[in-house]
Amino acid sequence: MATKYAFLFPGQGAQAPGMVKDVAEASSEARKTLDDISQIIGSDVTKLLWESDASALSRSDNSQMAITAASLAICSALKAKGIEPSAAMGFSLGEFPALYISGVLSFEDVIKVVQKRGQIMQAVCEQIAKESAGNAPGMSAILGLPPEKVIEIANTIDNVYAANLNSIKQTVISGTFEGLEKAEAAFKEAGARRAVRLAVAGPFHSPLMQRAADEFEKAIADVKFNDPKITLFSNVTGKQETSGENAKKSAVLHLTHPVRWTDEEKVLADLISKDSGNEWKVYEPGPGKVLSGLWAQTEFGTTLESLPINTAETLASL
Repeated sequence: MATKYAFLFPGQGAQAPGMVKDVAEASSEARKTLDDISQIIGSDVTKLLWESDASALSRSDNSQMAITAASLAICSALKAKGIEPSAAMGFSLGEFPALYISGVLSFEDVIKVVQKRGQIMQAVCEQIAKESAGNAPGMSAILGLPPEKVIEIANTIDNVYAANLNSIKQTVISGTFEGLEKAEAAFKEAGARRAVRLAVAGPFHSPLMQRAADEFEKAIADVKFNDPKITLFSNVTGKQETSGENAKKSAVLHLTHPVRWTDEEKVLADLISKDSGNEWKVYEPGPGKVLSGLWAQTEFGTTLESLPINTAETLASL
């Protein structure tokens, strides 16, 4: 029986100062990946990863590159161990490392695209904040209410949208500063256990990011998106993605549409359950352990664990 791997790539909010430093010190392949990224972006990405504070890393133009670099460095270290995925999906920004690992985007293109995406999104977030008297837009995780209830309440509040369908217990909303304040109060009144403001720079995956989507569409107009070489899933549809052309369209829609993570998890779980001839392992190659935690909340997560891979110790254990 062969072993197959599914990779889950984290998105913005997973970043932390000093991430993957020990991985780069332990793996020459990981360090080379970081050096290659530095060459492409024209600056030392390790300084961004290891010398930035939490505030600097929360900016979209910094966090998107940092998380992507960390994820790809870990993938290089895993590849050196003979571990490569048969299926991949990424949460929000994490979809771009997934596009690379599945062969949709080349290494150079994914770095350039992520760099441009982060710059565009940060600029739009600053524009929205300026239009709101300096009050920055953002996202909040609503804990303890079912997704359908969160969607129902969000629909009653101006400039608030259900953005990330994370699990049956957690839905993330996007909105303006004023909208989020009203929404958080409304959700608590409706019985939410907590409303947690996230360390992100804007109201991602909502119509408030349409300006960013328009700019991003222009930025990737000439970028080649290939058909995936392994099983790949889409945040926009919640289903398997088989076409490079559709992946390119979804990369733009991604900015204004919700992340259908629970749908993707189920499709992946169905794929694994039907593959009786192979043993599957699920890894989260990137900073943090959010996606492994969400996977654990599912019915299939009780029998197949997702393991975060983001330290030299976890790599050495494989």
